[in-house]
Amino acid sequence: MTQLITAPNLSVQDEQALLDLYTRGTPENTLRAYERDLIYIEAWKGTPLEWPESETTALRFILDHSRDLETNDSARAVAEALIANGLRKSLKCPATATLDRRIASWRAFHRMRNLASPFEAPLLRQARAKARRAAAKPPAPKSNNPITLEVLEKLLAACPPSLRGTRDRAILMLGWASGGRRRSEITGLHVEDITLEDDLVHIRLLETKTTAKGKTPKLLLKGRAAAALREWLTASRLTKGPLFRPISKSNTVLGRPLHPDAIRQILKRLLVTAGYDKSFASPHGLRSGFLTEAALQGTPIQAAMRLSLHRSVAQAQKYYDDVELKDNPATDLLG
Repeated sequence: MTQLITAPNLSVQDEQALLDLYTRGTPENTLRAYERDLIYIEAWKGTPLEWPESETTALRFILDHSRDLETNDSARAVAEALIANGLRKSLKCPATATLDRRIASWRAFHRMRNLASPFEAPLLRQARAKARRAAAKPPAPKSNNPITLEVLEKLLAACPPSLRGTRDRAILMLGWASGGRRRSEITGLHVEDITLEDDLVHIRLLETKTTAKGKTPKLLLKGRAAAALREWLTASRLTKGPLFRPISKSNTVLGRPLHPDAIRQILKRLLVTAGYDKSFASPHGLRSGFLTEAALQGTPIQAAMRLSLHRSVAQAQKYYDDVELKDNPATDLLG
């Protein structure tokens, strides 16, 4: 990002201080996204970026990424080169969210240089809006099915009576009962983030997708979920460092944290053991399942959001709306 930040009349020390400020004030995930997007944009253009970039180049970027490139033209040749370098998946139109993110990064690069972005031009704004509408389609669910309580119980029963099974039960229960945690949030936890208090377990997340670093409220586990986590801590004898870790074939808890994708692999294995197809649900099913079960049991949506940490009622409401009308507890008010 060093080459992207310029400011007039600053000393070398001041420019370094500004770079450090950007780095410290930008989430790590955003910095990584900036880096990936910069590599992609430069590879697509084939020449060094210009500051400010021309409106013609910006418009061509929108057009090249708003259509399927099935015809033999220059845009297809560029796309094939990107595919060969592992920067693009196919000739099909990229996801709207992916294009939006890359444009947002490109605009951010201009702001870092104190320059106006070409994407603010009326023609480009209109072209982007039309492209977004043309590509609009119902969003695909992140998990084929929610992991409701009924499904969760079968998965827990599928965990073997072993150290690995103890870990997997703790992962599932924590991930579900704490509001439906994302994979990275589960694997990013450390023992130091866990506070034991009588029969309760307090969880401190550093940050989430919807909360800023240091602003995430503490979450709570109680009952069976708290007991499962205590059992894992006792069995693993962990006192510090990553909370969930790989287990070797010799039944040894390793020092490194689980990779987020390991949660997916664990879930697939348990789904098959429990009698489901491995594609029945993805790790996001823990999140959707928690909210779906909350709706089924008549839990006020605000109470569920206190744990799920959704930013808006509209987002969480989708899961409540997915509950079959016959299963909606409101239909039983008269008895």
